[in-house]
This record gives sequence, C-alpha cells and structure tokens, in this order.
Amino acid sequence: MKVALVGPVYPYRGGIAHYTTMLYRALREQGHDVLMVSFKRQYPRWLYPGRSDKDPSKKPLIVEDANYWIDSLNPITWLTSFWRIGGYRPDVLVLQWWTTFWSPVWFTFGILNNLFLRCPLVFICHNVLPHEVRWWDPWLARIVLRWGTRFIVQSEEEREHLLALMPRAQVAIVPHPVYDMFADQRIPKDEARRRLGLPLNVPVLLFFGIVREYKGLKNVLAAMPEIQARLGKVVLLVAGEFWEDKKPYLEMVKHLGIGDSVIFEDRYIPNEEIGLYFSAADAIVVPHRQVTGSGAMQLARGFGMPIITTAVSAYGDHPNEAIFNVLINEIVSKTRAQNKYSSIGDLSLEVTSWHYLASVVCGGSLI
Repeated sequence: MKVALVGPVYPYRGGIAHYTTMLYRALREQGHDVLMVSFKRQYPRWLYPGRSDKDPSKKPLIVEDANYWIDSLNPITWLTSFWRIGGYRPDVLVLQWWTTFWSPVWFTFGILNNLFLRCPLVFICHNVLPHEVRWWDPWLARIVLRWGTRFIVQSEEEREHLLALMPRAQVAIVPHPVYDMFADQRIPKDEARRRLGLPLNVPVLLFFGIVREYKGLKNVLAAMPEIQARLGKVVLLVAGEFWEDKKPYLEMVKHLGIGDSVIFEDRYIPNEEIGLYFSAADAIVVPHRQVTGSGAMQLARGFGMPIITTAVSAYGDHPNEAIFNVLINEIVSKTRAQNKYSSIGDLSLEVTSWHYLASVVCGGSLI
C-alpha cells in the first residue's frame, strides 16, 4: 500500500515527532511504500511556548527520506505540497492532529483531497481538542476533521470528544504504543544516581516531560509532605521544560517545606540522556488531569518501570480528599515495592505495538 504520512519528524523535537517516526518505521517494516512529508517551518517563534521546537539530541531519531515541504505560514507551500502528494497517488493520506493551529493547512488538504485526490483521509488525533480549550477550538476542529474518512484516537475519553463534534465519525481507539527505542540505554541505578547527583539510598520519583497545568505536577507537590511522613525521605525529580510560569511551583515547594526533596531540571531532555533519568528513578508519576496518550508513560513502559497514575487527573486543581489519598497511596505502595513489574496493565503487547497501529492506519481490523 502507498501511504502518504504527514507530520513532524526530526529535526523537530517532542513526543509527536517521535510518534510519527516510529509509525513511519512500522509502516516500512510491514512492506508499505511511505511518502514522509514534514515541515519547513512548524511554528512561528513567537507562538511556540518552549525555548526551541528543534531537537538538541546528539542521537536523534531520523527519517532519512523525509520531505520538508510545508511551511505553516506560507499557503503556497500547502498547495504545492498537496500537488506533490497527489503525484504520488497514495492509497491513504494520514494527517497528525494535535492542535487547532494546523486548521488552515489541514482544511486546505481536506478540501483538495475531496475535490481531486479522493483517497481515504485518516486523522490520528493525539488530542481532539487542545488541553486548554478556547471557545473557537471546537468550531475549528469540527470544520477540519469533517473531511476525514477514518479517525484514530488513544483513549475512550478522546473518542467521546470526537463523537461530540461528529456523531457519525468512524473512530478506532489505538492506545499509544510503547516507546522502547531507548531501552538499551538502561544502566545500573547507583551509577545513574551518581551521574545525576542524587542520593543512593532513598526512593526517587520521576516526573518527566514538558510541564503544563494539565499534567498535574502541582498535585504531586502537594502530596509530598504526606508521602514523606509515611516513607521518610523521598526525592521528586522533575525532568522537563516548563511551558508555563515556573514561579508558582517554586513558591509551592517553599511553602510546603520540601525544597530539599524536589529537584527541577528545567530543560528538554535529549534522547541520549533519557535512559539516565529512567535508570535513576524507582517509579514515574503521571497524574495527568486529562486522559490523552502520554509519551512519558510509554517511555516508562519501555524501561519496565512502575507507573503511578490515578483518577486524580479528573478532579482539577483541588481534588477531593478521597481522590487525593488515592494518589498518595499509589505512590507509597509502589515506592515501597521497589521492584520491576509489567506496567502494560490490561493492554496486550500487540495492541500497544507500532505494527498494530500501522495496521489500523492502513485499514486493518481492530482487536
């Protein structure tokens, strides 16, 4: 099958770039002919909340034959890119959807596909709506996604969001596949902690990835005094760039008196250092306030690391006491266990594999 896959890949950074790259590799491994189309420019500098959208990794994940055709701010490149895709004559066109910023580009692709190419258009919806929804986001999502033939989402909650916009949409739920491509970086825990300057004989919890409100870091910070009352000394290692004001987090740490137990590594962690952080920790904490695919959770699965994630995600800034205690109890019980276990849960390895995702993209049946 001929697949036109459109989305970010290296030199762009982050989870969706990794996701697109791994999907590309799985499609190729299954014998499909893949046209990989990416961006000349992804975002204008003033709009991007991080320090840079480029990947600083010395060992990047590379798609050798990617075509960097699309400039998000130049409509001429949208037309020429689609013309080139049309010349490829794909059997399926696959677009990544994660923010309404891309609405003008994907709307253009949708119209042109409907008028000229008329091939199946698959949207992979990482987030049906942005994490911080504005009044215009549902409207933009609806007018763009209406051009899709099929949709892939990563959770039941995201499926419900999509069906609320388009009740007749053909939706498949494919959980985010496991990121196991860095698992060979694992090193002994003591060595990793020495290199990071962490204590050797206390539990270390890892919060990994970009810091945004919906990821629930404040809930973990608020829980730390009670966690330490039960376990003694515990270190929380926050490894990821802040995409919002860092000051409230620092003030919270000071107010709670946990300054000697929380370490902030405020930067994007490059590929070659990922194994160092996951090797040093006893468990990863993923208390997201919204149920979307978590790249950090899939990295943890790839390293075989215990994952602490609870229903606290659904209760906003002030979870009630019962739900808050769930988070504390999960952290305490899994930190005490301090042993590796399969964190795949109820999802089979086949369902969470990249090959399974590739099969669904190409129209294969769901398991």
